[in-house]
Amino acid sequence: MKKIGITGQNGFVGRHLYNTLGLFPEEFERIEFKKEFFNDEHKLDEFVSKCDVIVHLAAMNRHENEQFIYETNIALAKNLVDALKRTNSKPHVLISSSTQEERDNLYGKSKREGREAIINWANENEGKVTGLIIPNVFGAFGKPFYNSFIATFCYQLTHGETPSIANDGEVKLIYVQELVDQIIKEIRSGKSTEELFINPTASKKVSEVLHLLNQFKTKYFENGEIPVINDSFEHNLFNTYRSYIDYKNHYPIKFTQHTDPRGAFVEIIRLGIGGQCSFSTTVPNITRGNHFHTRKIERFAVIKGKAQIQLRKIDSDEVLNFYLDGKDPAYVDMPIWYTHNIKNIGEEELYTIFWINEAFNPEDADTYFVEV
Repeated sequence: MKKIGITGQNGFVGRHLYNTLGLFPEEFERIEFKKEFFNDEHKLDEFVSKCDVIVHLAAMNRHENEQFIYETNIALAKNLVDALKRTNSKPHVLISSSTQEERDNLYGKSKREGREAIINWANENEGKVTGLIIPNVFGAFGKPFYNSFIATFCYQLTHGETPSIANDGEVKLIYVQELVDQIIKEIRSGKSTEELFINPTASKKVSEVLHLLNQFKTKYFENGEIPVINDSFEHNLFNTYRSYIDYKNHYPIKFTQHTDPRGAFVEIIRLGIGGQCSFSTTVPNITRGNHFHTRKIERFAVIKGKAQIQLRKIDSDEVLNFYLDGKDPAYVDMPIWYTHNIKNIGEEELYTIFWINEAFNPEDADTYFVEV
């Protein structure tokens, strides 16, 4: 079992990497890191000494003072090198850098020099290093106005604001989970590669991305329709967009009922894609679920009986509770990385319709069981 430590563990990429490593408990042990360690030699040395692998992601991306960004990032790399030397530790160090290395800005310069500092340590101390040259990263839970323009656009479109384009350039992109998968691949290989260029998985104009996000807003956010999704980029972008919705205040969403003397008719879902649709009956006081997905899009629709649906982001203690009643049919969609369940809290059988965007495959289930 490899012991993995991540500087910047609670950052955008760091949190995704940390959570994904947790899906392989028999292969990886995660060594906890806190940003305060950089200001405490004893704690930093203790952390470094425990690790077989260190993924150095801690960095400052944006600040009004570019010189401060440069000095901060250089200091972080230097502190890590000093700790490695003090403890005579020789973990495999993977350091994240940026395609901005070759640009004439202080951020790119800080990333290049930080990577070179780790390489120099490895060469002088028989260590192993992998320098990851990474394009623009987007994905769920990124910090708006900081991590990427996509994070900013998604936040604005789900919070009543209107995005604007400052520069409609072509941007090379990689989805955060795709990046995490490549980092884990490098961890498993154990090979040193001083300069490893991570290939982007998409190249889009800013206006193209905004056009897609506006479609998601109109069709999904405002009308509850699952939009047409043509490829993996659009799937990843859609899941990214969904992560910025204020679930606590957005759900449950009531269906429109059409009633006449015969009874009622309710449209459950309108789809631009396929998937699997099913229904279940649940007896009183029974709970289904308690699992999460990393990529799947899923809807729970209660059509008879009373239900409590619970959601909890797997790295949070906050539980969101939604109460649905078949007398006033409604639905809740499940966000990625949120463990969820549904419980019959009524006195009669609960009828629930489930839709998910892909048929269940036991060899690639994307279903991880964790209690809400």
